[in-house]
Amino acid sequence: MDFRHVVGHEDIITRFRSSIESGKVSHAYILSGEEGSGRSSLAFCFAKALQCEEGGTDSCDNCNSCHQMDTGNHPDVIYVNHAKPNFISVEEIREQVVNSMDIKPYSSKYKIYIIKDSEKMNDQAQNALLKTIEEPPEYGIIILITSNPDKLLPTIRSRCIEIATKPVREKDIKDFLKTHYGIDSERAEFAIEYAQGNLGKAISLATNEEYQGLINSVIELETHIYEMDMEEIVECLKAAERYKMSIEEYLDLMMMWYRDIIVLKVTGNPDKILFKDQYSVISNQAKYLSFNELEDKAKAVENAKVRLRANARFDDIMRLLILTLKEI
Repeated sequence: MDFRHVVGHEDIITRFRSSIESGKVSHAYILSGEEGSGRSSLAFCFAKALQCEEGGTDSCDNCNSCHQMDTGNHPDVIYVNHAKPNFISVEEIREQVVNSMDIKPYSSKYKIYIIKDSEKMNDQAQNALLKTIEEPPEYGIIILITSNPDKLLPTIRSRCIEIATKPVREKDIKDFLKTHYGIDSERAEFAIEYAQGNLGKAISLATNEEYQGLINSVIELETHIYEMDMEEIVECLKAAERYKMSIEEYLDLMMMWYRDIIVLKVTGNPDKILFKDQYSVISNQAKYLSFNELEDKAKAVENAKVRLRANARFDDIMRLLILTLKEI
């Protein structure tokens, strides 16, 4: 994996290559964007290019440093780990970053720290990191990857170079899905429209072995949800249980259903919706669902995603979600 294999993000890659060529590499970066948008790939490729023994603006893929990057064993590229899924503590930042930053690189020009989900650092952790960002050694580089830069302290943001990912062109995603995964055009187009320029999301849905069942289950639920009784809701929960490993896609597709209703209410154009084959159902729901109700339903789906990430009980979350969505 190197810059040449990244799909889209040409402006970010050009910026990284220019900083390497000019020798004006910052000591701290914030790479922001939604999950699956390419932030981690860009951070990896940047770190790999910086550490490459050939000294070019891209990695050579042949030197010892490149091999260490590809196998995840580079001693001078450190990925910060955290024990709790939704929380990065001050102790973890001190142990993995602050206390080791003064130790010079083992074999490379730089010592690079990559902190994924950096918005999960509490204020104490961010303040501990701030001291290191303010007075880093010449070889130190910190890359913060985040989906929500607003949760980072202003003092952190002011001392970092902020770079935000942008949607990847539909053609580029379609070509990638066809070339690397052999995805047919119809399936690729649905995944692309669902992903809205997010390559990771497009790949995740298009390559999901349960792809068609996943979509059909969401359509069945959203089509009949207002007619369901409690027994039918239980059956629906059992259906959702089958896609537990794909629950992020399941809930994202539900969000897209409500987005389709809003788009149809605003534009009246069926060509702009994802679930085109369900136009008549979506059009009917658009007549009696208000914008406020649609916003409430979208929030309910988003809240369910947050609770699931916090490892709450799947059945309880889905039951509450479906009962909430049934309300008009």
